[in-house]
Amino acid sequence: MILPLAKLGTLALKTMSKPFASRLKSEASRHPQFRQLIINLAQANHRISTNIQRKLYGHSTKVEIRPLNEDKAVQAAADLIGELFVFSVAGAAVIFEVQRSARSEVRKEEARRNEVEALRAKEDQLAHEIEIMKQKLSEIERHAYSKGLSGVLFRRSSAPDQTKIFEIPNDVLYTSI
Repeated sequence: MILPLAKLGTLALKTMSKPFASRLKSEASRHPQFRQLIINLAQANHRISTNIQRKLYGHSTKVEIRPLNEDKAVQAAADLIGELFVFSVAGAAVIFEVQRSARSEVRKEEARRNEVEALRAKEDQLAHEIEIMKQKLSEIERHAYSKGLSGVLFRRSSAPDQTKIFEIPNDVLYTSI
């Protein structure tokens, strides 16, 4: 699902940036100083690409390369500038998406960390409650051994300190583990 949407987004981005690239091409061909600059850029690009092609095909690179005529050089440079513009917009979109994805991952990791911390706190609380229950159980067992079973079941109300020992709060008894 993500891949078709990414392709569609890339296509839309290229389509939206084409008018900007064509405007840049038309402006580049009108201004004299910029025109000379792009002609020099086109000639350099032509020499480099021709040398690369010659090396790939195994031909000699010491041959003099004929320069492009002025109109072809302007058109080639304008095309190059237009493509560079489209490429830079697409590159910026990729960088933006990577940064957005990284921020999303950081948020997810923080949520996982908070969840783990909450589980650890709950575990510590339950361990503490179990420890309290063990202490109360050992107190009941100690009292049962000293008084017998009838001392545990039939407590006397005249000893208020003993009843406090055996009171177990409801939240401890009904806490789910």
